[in-house]
Amino acid sequence: MKQASLLVGLVLVPLGGALAPLGMAGHMTGHMIAVAVAAPLLAFGLAGGALDPARRWPRVVTPMAMMLVELVAVWSWHVPALRRLADGTPAFAATEHATFLIAGLLLWSAVVHTPHRAAGIGALLLTSMHMTLLGVLIGLAPRPLYAMHHAAFPGLDPLTDQQLGGVAMLVIGGVSYFLGGLALLAGLLRAGPERST
Repeated sequence: MKQASLLVGLVLVPLGGALAPLGMAGHMTGHMIAVAVAAPLLAFGLAGGALDPARRWPRVVTPMAMMLVELVAVWSWHVPALRRLADGTPAFAATEHATFLIAGLLLWSAVVHTPHRAAGIGALLLTSMHMTLLGVLIGLAPRPLYAMHHAAFPGLDPLTDQQLGGVAMLVIGGVSYFLGGLALLAGLLRAGPERST
C-alpha cells in the first residue's frame, strides 16, 4: 500500500506541473494536485522510512509548525509580483511548484507521523481554513487579480478563468484536508482516552 501511494504521488507531481500553464484554472488545479493530492500520498508512502521528514526531524517537522510553513508558501506565491515572476520565468515556475510540493509534504508528513492526532487534526483544519479563504478571495474577486494569466480555453475570459481557479482550490483542498482530518479523527476515537494525547 505504501509503495503504491508513493508511486501514484510521484506520477502526480509532473502532471500538476503540466497543468500550470493552462490559465488560472489550470495553474490552481496543478498546484493543488501538488500540495493536497501528491503530497499526502508521498507522505503516506514515506511514513516511518529513512526519508520521512517527520521521523528525521521530529522536533522541527510538527503539525502546527508545518501548517505555518504551508500558509507562508501558498500565500506568498499568490502575491501578484511573485505570480508575475513565476509566470514569466520557467525557473521560478518550477521553484513555485517545488515549494508547494515540499510545504505540502512537510505538513502531511508531520500529520501522518505525529502521535498527537489532535494536533494533526488542528493543523489540517487551520490549513483548510486558510486555503478556503484564499480560494474565496480569488474566486469572488470582481476583477482579474493576475493580469499575466490569460484564459487557456477559447471563449473563457480571464475573470471566469480566475473564478474557476478559485473553485479548484476550494474543491481539491477542501476534500483533501477534510478526508485527512476525518482519518485522523477516526484514529483518535479508536485510540481511546489513554492513548489519544
